[in-house]
Amino acid sequence: MAITKIKPIRGTVNKAIAYIIDPKKTDDELLVSSFGCAASDTAAKEFEWTRNLAAQRGMQIPKVIARHLIQSFDIGEVSPEKAHEIGKQFADEWLKGKYEYVIATHIDKGHCHNHIIFNAVNFIDYHSYRSNKRTYRELRQLSDEICKEHGLSVIPPSQNKGMDYKEYTEAKRGTSWKQKLRQTIDRLVITAKDWDEFLKLMQEAGYEIKPGKYISFRAEGQERFTRAKTIGENYTEERLKERIAGRNPRKQRMQTERKGISLIIDIQNSIKAQESKGYAHWAKIHNLQEAARTINYLTENGLLRYADLEAKVEDIHSSYDRTGKELITVESRLREVQPLIKNISNYHRLKPVYEAYQRAKDKAAFRSSHEAELVIFEAARSTLLAIQGDAKLPSLKSLRAEQEQLTQEQQRLYEERANFKRQAKQIDTIRANVISYLNLSPEQEMQKAKDAQRE
Repeated sequence: MAITKIKPIRGTVNKAIAYIIDPKKTDDELLVSSFGCAASDTAAKEFEWTRNLAAQRGMQIPKVIARHLIQSFDIGEVSPEKAHEIGKQFADEWLKGKYEYVIATHIDKGHCHNHIIFNAVNFIDYHSYRSNKRTYRELRQLSDEICKEHGLSVIPPSQNKGMDYKEYTEAKRGTSWKQKLRQTIDRLVITAKDWDEFLKLMQEAGYEIKPGKYISFRAEGQERFTRAKTIGENYTEERLKERIAGRNPRKQRMQTERKGISLIIDIQNSIKAQESKGYAHWAKIHNLQEAARTINYLTENGLLRYADLEAKVEDIHSSYDRTGKELITVESRLREVQPLIKNISNYHRLKPVYEAYQRAKDKAAFRSSHEAELVIFEAARSTLLAIQGDAKLPSLKSLRAEQEQLTQEQQRLYEERANFKRQAKQIDTIRANVISYLNLSPEQEMQKAKDAQRE
């Protein structure tokens, strides 16, 4: 399990990096790595150099100069080395080999946690990183997927929204003010007839209310007010009023926009169907409609034999897995090519400055006035020596051509994989409906699968 959050850095990157690579926190810096920069001690200069190049190209430079990403793991769930490996995979997959970053795994607390500081501007096309609710959701989803891949647990989505590690652990112990506020609100919005009554019930529950642009609550014994919007998107004043009125625009929109075939409901084992005749009646109609749509799909696609359906399921899932492996290969090569382009460009661009430094009579004075250029040149040179050794450097033209080809292949695979993902979801629903419609037991289902393989 990992909790993730991201913060903007508007001050100095040097101080932020110095904090995360502290030897006392990182086992003497054994748990420190970097990408796109020679080392953690040159990273701040390299970040700045990339931003300066972006400015020279007329790009708009953001006030946020870097981002600080934190990934925290549950107590005792992962070793420091494993946490660091997961953090690097997370940073590589999220940043796509475009942004310089430094990662440090801290072991000074009861739980391992990764600190990833990356440049706000990438060194490929010099565009700025976009941080918003959508990218944050995608970031968390990727972290969860990687955790699952490594056999770690994942926080349920309903508990994951808006929580950092501290709050999540406090919620598990029952000591989180936010968790208590969330539970109280969930309980009272159901009973309140209108907004005024809801506020009155909150006061009766022991909460002090501070109105304003963002409504806030403070429980008895709590030091500071908590803005309702900070505990989740379902707790803003607008959404609370909608919930009290019994409206859910998002759910209605999803139902209106929903396409494809839905799962058949197991009415016999549904508690809701047993408790509500109205729901049971709706479920019967729903099942008839979905059964008809399922049969239409099977007929149109020539999948009337169970063996053919199983083969189709296997084919789509295999294609999805194949594109995933191909994407890993393409992106791995991109992470090799892109830093090479950056460092070769910097090496050639700044070599005249370094040669002038070598000829200078007062080297200390020359270095003082050209420190940034010399640091970047030396970083590029040391990186290229580590990558290429004494071998001849590849040409920038050939590397950029390869980068362009890899980027096009990456985009093609993204689209193809997304298409197979949609198909897999659809065919899995079809298969589940067939099993439900035929009322197959698990043993019968296994036998059907074996028969399909023999055929």
